[in-house]
Amino acid sequence: MRAVAHLVGGSAIRTCCLLLALLASAVPATAASAAGSATGTDLTAELELIKSLGTSAASRANAVAEGKNNASFCANCHGETGNSKYPEVPNLAGQNPAYLLAQMKKFETGERKDDFMQRLIKMLGDRARATVALYYAEAGVTPARARPGPTAAQGGAHFTRLCARCHGDKALGSDSVPRLAGQQAKYLRLSLDRYRSSSGERFFPQMTAATAQIPASDVDAVVDYLASLKY
Repeated sequence: MRAVAHLVGGSAIRTCCLLLALLASAVPATAASAAGSATGTDLTAELELIKSLGTSAASRANAVAEGKNNASFCANCHGETGNSKYPEVPNLAGQNPAYLLAQMKKFETGERKDDFMQRLIKMLGDRARATVALYYAEAGVTPARARPGPTAAQGGAHFTRLCARCHGDKALGSDSVPRLAGQQAKYLRLSLDRYRSSSGERFFPQMTAATAQIPASDVDAVVDYLASLKY
């Protein structure tokens, strides 16, 4: 599901914060080839840059400090640790950088649609992206909802049946699939609606097929389940 929300009525500053915070965890040495094959996007150079910034404890600490400085203004929307302050803006803490890097490239190519973000992506340097990634990698995820609601169990059953095969049993995602555990409820609902309606803002055949099997009356139950997951 979408790593960046389309902010209806939001300010350009909020959207900018969202984009510049688009990286969120350390990358394993083998992730480049896995991500490239899974997403159809060659991320080798980008992932190697992230890896090079963390070759020692000292170099990683310096990169994290640099990333904190680069991402300081993003705290207005995402919070200092990548846990969003706004329900329509996704949490970035805990996301896999390979997945997020692929989404950034999709904005560059126009495969993902958002005029402002497509322009802004081209202004971001590779090192700035990488250091922000390492900074957010240090942060834990605070679930958007403190506790499950009354329909969470029902939503969990749909997730297990339709979504866990890709997003993982605990909705933690992978290098090619986003983390959903603890994500913002409004953002989850917005993304699900876009896939289900085939609006063109989000397009991925497997997601469209899977979400179409969730009854309209149960979409909020799935959101309730995911937003309250604590991992």
